[in-house]
Amino acid sequence: MLAPSLFVIMVFALASLSVGGVAMALFYPQIAKASPFRRRFDGIAAFSARERQASSDEDGRDRRRSVEKTLRELEEKQKAKTRKTSRPTLAGRIRQAGLTWTTKSYYLVCAGSGLASYSIAFLLGPSTIAAVGFGMAGGLLLPHVYVGAKRKARFKRFTAEFPNAVDVIVRGLKAGLPMADCLRIIAAEAQDPVRSEFVTIVQDQTLGIPIDEAVQRLWERVPLSEANFFAIVIGIQSKTGGSLAEALGNLSKVLRERKKMQGKIKAMSSEAKSSAGIIGALPFLVGGAVYLTSPDYMSLLFHTLTGKLVLVGCALWMGMGILVMRKMINFDF
Repeated sequence: MLAPSLFVIMVFALASLSVGGVAMALFYPQIAKASPFRRRFDGIAAFSARERQASSDEDGRDRRRSVEKTLRELEEKQKAKTRKTSRPTLAGRIRQAGLTWTTKSYYLVCAGSGLASYSIAFLLGPSTIAAVGFGMAGGLLLPHVYVGAKRKARFKRFTAEFPNAVDVIVRGLKAGLPMADCLRIIAAEAQDPVRSEFVTIVQDQTLGIPIDEAVQRLWERVPLSEANFFAIVIGIQSKTGGSLAEALGNLSKVLRERKKMQGKIKAMSSEAKSSAGIIGALPFLVGGAVYLTSPDYMSLLFHTLTGKLVLVGCALWMGMGILVMRKMINFDF
């Protein structure tokens, strides 16, 4: 016979199972109906999440396609403008050099240089034909070299000052200033030639030219990679949107890193440049020393046909060697 406590436990367990079975039988339809509702609700929530994710991915793809389209358009424009600026006109070279000459003034300078070269050669040399040749060479070459040197020096000053101008724009945009005010600040306070170029940009904007086109004209006036980068950033931002301050901040970092790299290359190639200079000057120094100590020995090179041919051959070989060494120690990046 079962113990009284065990009997009570068994009765309680059977009663609990009976009540649970009755409750399951009564409320099963509601429970079964709630499960599909829950599954349907979960399915709708998952579908909404997928739709939001797909919409976000589609927006990202649209933005990438827009950026790629803008880059292709800018690349086509850059190629067309590069063909124009690869060989600038005489007026363009004078403008890029920062000179106030006109084309007529340039030709007058050529005439004056040619006359001065002819006079010096005529006084020092016995041959009139040689003096005429020196006069023509001086008239054509000296003004061209002068304009080229001024143009190169101006581009170098622009490259050194341009990152500071970009930093001014970045700080102004982060402070809440519009782009036009930032350009006016640079046009008023920057150093030349950056100041004069940004003055031209502000004047173009005053005439109603959009900022992206005004900046594109900067690259036409100053055909440097720095100005080209700046024009591309402004062009992309004006068509696709985005944080202009962040984009220009990254551009400023790139420009400063390029400047550091240029300094490193200059330091690393200084030894090679010194060696090339010594090698190029050594024949002239040795020839001058021999001429001072034994003029009769060296006079054969100047008074005989064979000696003149030897001098011409040596000049050609020396010129080729100097050009090869110059090509080896110059780095474009």
